[in-house]
Amino acid sequence: MELAKKIISKELGLFEAHFRDAVRSRVALLDRIMEYIVKRKGKQLRPMFVLLCAKMGGPITEASYRAASLVELLHTATLVHDDVVDEADERRGFFSINALWKNKIAVLVGDYLLSKGLLLSLNHKDHQILQILSEAVKLMSEGELLQIEKSRNLNLKEAVYYDIINGKTASLLASACAAGACSTFDKAEDIEKMRLFGEKVGMAFQIKDDLFDYGNADIGKPTGNDIKEKKLTLPLIYTLNNCEPLVKKKIIYIIKNQNTDKEKVAYIINEVKKVGGIDYATTKMFAFRDEALALLHSFEKTETREALEELVRYTTDRAY
Repeated sequence: MELAKKIISKELGLFEAHFRDAVRSRVALLDRIMEYIVKRKGKQLRPMFVLLCAKMGGPITEASYRAASLVELLHTATLVHDDVVDEADERRGFFSINALWKNKIAVLVGDYLLSKGLLLSLNHKDHQILQILSEAVKLMSEGELLQIEKSRNLNLKEAVYYDIINGKTASLLASACAAGACSTFDKAEDIEKMRLFGEKVGMAFQIKDDLFDYGNADIGKPTGNDIKEKKLTLPLIYTLNNCEPLVKKKIIYIIKNQNTDKEKVAYIINEVKKVGGIDYATTKMFAFRDEALALLHSFEKTETREALEELVRYTTDRAY
């Protein structure tokens, strides 16, 4: 990500100021929580995608910064709400909002962040950007609910898995890229191309996250956590569709009844590796990445395009 950070380092600094201003409130408790959120923000991949996609179309504008802030506000709101739903006490090695301030306050904080994002766009008449991001919020909710519905039935089709991650993860990154492009590009087809580019990157990003569940690296969540939560990810779906019937029956039984038993979870992980689920998912991840790069390469070669390509490759090559 070095080139990306280098060519938009000044803009990232300005974005930080915009974001801090966007979350400011008149309530002391809210301001304390917002300060905590700002200090523990992650790698800022989504704001980087917004700003770089904007830069592809021309000089970054005030609308570009507002788009980046809106994306970060919506993303943070969903993370706060997710931690409540998942009863998670930690995120990225820090205590979650609900762990420190309890569920009621966490839900209200998520609502506050969502409303601040909506008002940020409405007050500046960024209607097209708001339309793009509102669609993402709808798709994210649908994706989460689809996953909950399908987790009861452990016979998940690969196409349904793609629908889930398209909604849960890819839709926000697609909207981030489209919102950034919307602030500088004139042609609707270019904005749509950047949206589709972000969607492909988002699909690759989520498959990479799913693969971490079968590795040994310390990535901030326990190995086998998806299995314990009965989430059917691509490596496991491939394994269930390609293993021996007796092995499939055993895996399903473990997921339903023994998903907190470390030895049983380790058995599933071993079978996924043996059947080829890791290799299959890795191949699919790189296919989505390459589709994203093909869309990106349809634009003129510039330093900004190179920075975006570096960022895309980072999403699939990252260690956590």
